[in-house]
Amino acid sequence: MSSNAPRLTALDALHRSLGATMTDFAGWDMPLRYGSERDEHLAVRTRAGLFDLSHMGEITVTGPQAAVLLNHALVGNIASVGVGRARYTMICREDGGILDDLIVYRLAENEYMVVANASNAQVVLDALSERAAGFDALVRDDRDAYALIAVQGPESPGILKSLTDADLDGLKYYAGLPGTVAGVPALIARTGYTGEDGFELFVAPSDAEKLWQALTDAGAPVGLVPCGLSCRDTLRLEAGMPLYGHELTTSLTPFDAGLGRVVKFEKEGDFVGRAALQEAASRAEENPPRVLVGLVAEGRRVPRAGYPVVADGKVIGEVTSGAPSPTLGKPIAMAYVDAAHAAPGTAGVGVDIRGSHEPYEVVALPFYKRQK
Repeated sequence: MSSNAPRLTALDALHRSLGATMTDFAGWDMPLRYGSERDEHLAVRTRAGLFDLSHMGEITVTGPQAAVLLNHALVGNIASVGVGRARYTMICREDGGILDDLIVYRLAENEYMVVANASNAQVVLDALSERAAGFDALVRDDRDAYALIAVQGPESPGILKSLTDADLDGLKYYAGLPGTVAGVPALIARTGYTGEDGFELFVAPSDAEKLWQALTDAGAPVGLVPCGLSCRDTLRLEAGMPLYGHELTTSLTPFDAGLGRVVKFEKEGDFVGRAALQEAASRAEENPPRVLVGLVAEGRRVPRAGYPVVADGKVIGEVTSGAPSPTLGKPIAMAYVDAAHAAPGTAGVGVDIRGSHEPYEVVALPFYKRQK
């Protein structure tokens, strides 16, 4: 087997038996869709969907100074996260550019799990290992220790309750607790990337197939379906959630991305990128950077990443993600546009789609918000 062959998740054979269309994603062979991506998308919005996310990168940080190290290495205040809670944060370069966006779970007093995007897992692991020098803390690559299965959608709490006695009602959004699901030990996290209520289950790879099957059986009566990466992308786009490599890159700081709130200057001690980020913050106040907005098509043509956004014959921005929205029934996009054109309802904005300026409505993100 050559070293550049894609990595396989513990559920690979199962995906193939379900007839999944597979694709190489960040060096992993992953299911793109099983049937119709529109049907999978709508199942998550109205019932429930089951995802294999085992390509995500888990990195464990332990030791007496684990919190101090993470406060130094990341832009958020990780020391203030309670045991059993999670936080969305970022890791930046010294110049403030975003290396990745992360979710950090505090599993115990001196134990954290950092979850990185598949495409950046090695970069994040290398950066954390390098930044750990001089701290009484250990950074461990746990990518092979976990399979990750997500059940998302309004029916997901009921499905999971039938398989566990863990206190799901008491489990808040962005929290995680150890439990047993269908007889399998799991970290049960109330997180997700779809805009719906749902859970992400971190389990041993050897238990993944058993858990997937149990969830499939428990979800069958309420219409749960297996879902691929394609509908994961349209779901997160409707929910206005950024995707690394599209809305977030090393050429943007969190302030350029409209996510300056994740940077905590008030925390104790220095952190990587602080000086550059303080400059970016004051620059953003004086001279607002381009703003991430939603665009809804008036026609049928789908905008794609990299397409110019135009107004009055001038380029005023760039599309970062675009797709047909199954929920809205129209093409949608996220784009960075000049602040002068960022207000919802701004007239005269279009997207240059192969030389033709297609009219778009500027809207506030997200496009879709679930009813609580």
